[in-house]
Amino acid sequence: MASSSCGKHTRYHGIRCRGGKWVSEIREPRKTRRIWLGTYPTPEMAAAAYDVAALALKRGDAVLNFPSSIASYPVPASTSPEDIRSAAAAAAALQWNEEANNSLKHRERQRKQEDDMRMMMNSSSLASSVGIDEEELFGMPNLLAEMAEGMLLSPPRPPDYPDSSVNSDGGESGLWSF
Repeated sequence: MASSSCGKHTRYHGIRCRGGKWVSEIREPRKTRRIWLGTYPTPEMAAAAYDVAALALKRGDAVLNFPSSIASYPVPASTSPEDIRSAAAAAAALQWNEEANNSLKHRERQRKQEDDMRMMMNSSSLASSVGIDEEELFGMPNLLAEMAEGMLLSPPRPPDYPDSSVNSDGGESGLWSF
């Protein structure tokens, strides 16, 4: 992506950065004139403005920045520069609202995750202070046995299991006793 200091945007058509803001303009087909579409705070807003103008002027031959948003774009009343400019500004405003909604939804999701984590931490500390057996609560008393089963190994012996030094081949000595 281009930096916000200057130049064309590498991903969006018809926009460039001037003085830290994003500007959009489009050349009229088969003419040397350009239609100034406006100055916007984000590259997405400027790109949406360009899309509306490109659809109005080039119809099916238009190369769009957001082809999936065609249905939501306002249609200019005519191909006059004033009508195109006002429809482009409306599309940019819609893009701004969409970005704000997405940002709000993202913040709400983050807040909910933080609240869930806080609640889990509080319930965990409450469980340890009250003396609730967390292994029993989460169904983990057999965790080691189930892990060993998953690795196709025999499960670990419990601490109270009588120690036997008899080998599986019937010998009395342990494997490493020399």
